[in-house]
Amino acid sequence: MDKVKIGLIGLGARGMSLLKGIFLKMDDIEVAAVCDLYEDRCNEAAELIKSERGVKPTVTKDYHDIMSMPEVDAIVIGASWVEHTNIAVAAMEAGKYVASEVGGAYSLQECWRLVEAYERTNTPCMIMENCCYGRDELMVLNMVEMGALGEIVHASGGYHHDLRQEIAEGNINRHYRLNNYLNRNCENYPTHELGPIAKILGINRGNRMLTLQSVSSKARGMSTYLQDREEHSELAKSTFMQGDIVTTIIKCAHGETITLTLDTTLPRFYSRGFTVRGTKGMYTEDNRSIFIEGQHDEFHHSWKDQWGNVEQHREQYEHPIWQKYLEEGVKSGHGGMDWLVISAFFNSVKQQTEVPLDVYDMASWMSISALSEESIALGGQPVAIPDFTNGRWINRK
Repeated sequence: MDKVKIGLIGLGARGMSLLKGIFLKMDDIEVAAVCDLYEDRCNEAAELIKSERGVKPTVTKDYHDIMSMPEVDAIVIGASWVEHTNIAVAAMEAGKYVASEVGGAYSLQECWRLVEAYERTNTPCMIMENCCYGRDELMVLNMVEMGALGEIVHASGGYHHDLRQEIAEGNINRHYRLNNYLNRNCENYPTHELGPIAKILGINRGNRMLTLQSVSSKARGMSTYLQDREEHSELAKSTFMQGDIVTTIIKCAHGETITLTLDTTLPRFYSRGFTVRGTKGMYTEDNRSIFIEGQHDEFHHSWKDQWGNVEQHREQYEHPIWQKYLEEGVKSGHGGMDWLVISAFFNSVKQQTEVPLDVYDMASWMSISALSEESIALGGQPVAIPDFTNGRWINRK
């Protein structure tokens, strides 16, 4: 297959950024159809495609129309969180490869629906977790596989991102986050931090997540933010359910622990807090530092002078994917990782092979949202994480 024809479903901020920054810059990708509930979004996307490629795509408000188009090879989902599973299942049942943007699940049932649809249709489904293709994330994965950090004992990460303005303007921008923050209290966006950690720990491929415990702080950030903003005076009267800080601890089958943190409604700098701890060393994102036993021991009491030493380790530990990428030229999208994750998906479509971040990854990572919501409601009690592979994780590669 030389050219992949896709249907793009969901044309909000993320869908349009993929269209403008990625799909229309890929010569081997043709956007054959676009879909959104809002007509203005559909028209904007269609006109852009026509101006860039000379051909207007099929336009529809009903994604089922695209599923019935025989010329469409793959579906890309950029719609709201609540629709990811419905669209993905419909795509698999139509025999079309599907790539879904990230987000958390609302129930375990929808995670099982994804797995059951895949196993029934044998149609690959990929979660587009771009952070799995981040330069540092892949370098640390390479270090772990080379044994540089020893046996991994603990990893942590978070979605540390001040989203107060985006949430506050949810009604203006027709963005789904606002209603989630008004009505739910959970780890609502777990995959940016969990995805790279899961790859490092071999989750679903020789290891699995067993249980989690989640606790939430009070919710004050949004209310305080809205108090002095007249344009949001009506919203300021609302009660937000989503706690400002949600902490989730996960226990794995081989004894490792994972800590996830959601931190999106208080003033702060952006970070994913990616940290990996092993018996021979560690990596931490926030000061971009690597500590390896035997190399850095003399600095352990004066480590601030060594902050930012990641670049010193590039030559030895740079992941082969990024070695090649740097030679070819890094492309657009979140520092280049958008291009990598989407290219990986399209390569699978062309070769008709399995996708690298598969339906079992998607189900298990997304399930954290629904399970954390349950644990918080139970006062932080442990909650079992299902084995979506039904035992196959033991021997999966």
